Amino acid sequence: MDTFLTTDRLALRPFTDTEADLDLVVDLDSDPEVMRYITGGRPMTRDEIRADSFARMLPGGFWATHLRTTGEFLGWHCLRPLADSPAGSADLGYRLRRAVWGEGIATEGALALIEKGFGELGHDRITANTMSVNAGSRRVMEKCGLSYVRTYFEEWPYRVEGDEEGDVEYALTREEWLTLR
Repeated sequence: MDTFLTTDRLALRPFTDTEADLDLVVDLDSDPEVMRYITGGRPMTRDEIRADSFARMLPGGFWATHLRTTGEFLGWHCLRPLADSPAGSADLGYRLRRAVWGEGIATEGALALIEKGFGELGHDRITANTMSVNAGSRRVMEKCGLSYVRTYFEEWPYRVEGDEEGDVEYALTREEWLTLR
């Protein structure tokens, strides 16, 4: 495994343009609970995943997250610059199999990416976004030191329960991160 980053429990590696990696993402995105705040619980089809989410993962910034001891696929984490973001900014994200929710996997991987982002990668600001009603994801952001910035409203292709409350942006600057260390 071509490992990008490891933690006590996790190994993060780049996704590859293989059917095996596509199968992992298809399995993840086939769970209605995993997709609850993304598509309203509608599982994505293999063709949709290949053309949309998997295609976004391949240029980089997305890492398959595995359990170090067994190699079991747990989901993914990402830290990537966005086209419309200022230089030095990166967007943090994660999507995990339901079986590992509540085990600190999202937080552990996100904290490691934040460390790498502000350290080795030289980012100045890291942001993360989720639906306002996604309490679990917001809790991960707060555990990682990110603070609420704003609520905003966008048109998404899928109706999701709670979308009338909008989406939220959280952020952490390098200076804030240094004080938390």
